[in-house]
Amino acid sequence: MGVKGFVEGGIASIVAGCSTHPLDLIKVRMQLQGESNSAAARAPQPIHNLRPAFAFNSHSATLVGPPPPPPAPPARAGPISVGVRIVRTEGVAALYSGVSATVLRQTLYSTTRMGLYEALKVQWADPNTGNLPLTRKILAGLVAGGVGAAVGNPADVAMVRMQAGGRDYKNVVDAITKMARSEGIVSLWRGSSLTVNRAMIVTASQLASYDQIKEAILDRHLMKDGLGTHVTASFAAGFVASVASNPIDVIKTRVMNMKVEPGREPPYSGALDCALKTVRAEGPMALYKGFIPTISRQGPFTVVLFVTLEQLRKVLKDF
Repeated sequence: MGVKGFVEGGIASIVAGCSTHPLDLIKVRMQLQGESNSAAARAPQPIHNLRPAFAFNSHSATLVGPPPPPPAPPARAGPISVGVRIVRTEGVAALYSGVSATVLRQTLYSTTRMGLYEALKVQWADPNTGNLPLTRKILAGLVAGGVGAAVGNPADVAMVRMQAGGRDYKNVVDAITKMARSEGIVSLWRGSSLTVNRAMIVTASQLASYDQIKEAILDRHLMKDGLGTHVTASFAAGFVASVASNPIDVIKTRVMNMKVEPGREPPYSGALDCALKTVRAEGPMALYKGFIPTISRQGPFTVVLFVTLEQLRKVLKDF
């Protein structure tokens, strides 16, 4: 396999990432919905208190009653509403905010994980039959995903922030440079534990399930090894990956998007703190915010990824 596996995986991932970038952006915006309300609910409320000596002095003070109840949180918009709102308020080009970071992320993260997964499959396959059991496929995915995420985390942080909006980043290089200057180099690996955990789960569920489902279809002669098999296996793999990774993805998005200002306590002290605060303020299903755009993005992404990969393998098989 060697370098060819990395090249094939990298090209396929960049094509898939750019094709589905607007869906990924909508997913990020949906995952951040309600976060400001959660922060407001956690903020300490001012104590309204008057000294008795001035309680009835109209010239010195005015009677203040109990604070008004906090406003009800706005209704959560669906993916179509979020997309329409982005286009109306920010323009069509806003759907591709952060696409430069997507390209860099796929170049670093996906090239590494796809190539390493294929290399481990070859290394760990049965020397006699060439088969690889599901447990080893999952293990190969966990290892490849973890390594790839560690390499690509700076681009991942930049991509989330550029997609979330509200910051003046010209491109991915500008985003990474400004983060490093204002928040330190360490900020480029903010949420890296979440990124690694998510990448391990996504890669193991996505790549292993694709291979396993494709093998099952071919072994049972349900379809021939062609476009139909590749689309079916890849869409099923995308669904499995979405279900497994969405909770971690929500937490990762919020941790990466938070801005830490000097002298002020950060909104979240870590991944667990973010998860607990999110569940307490918004309920357990908040961890599945953005699931519809996640599956809407993960499905097409996985289909484009593996269909492109299979075609590249045919084109480059003689190299």
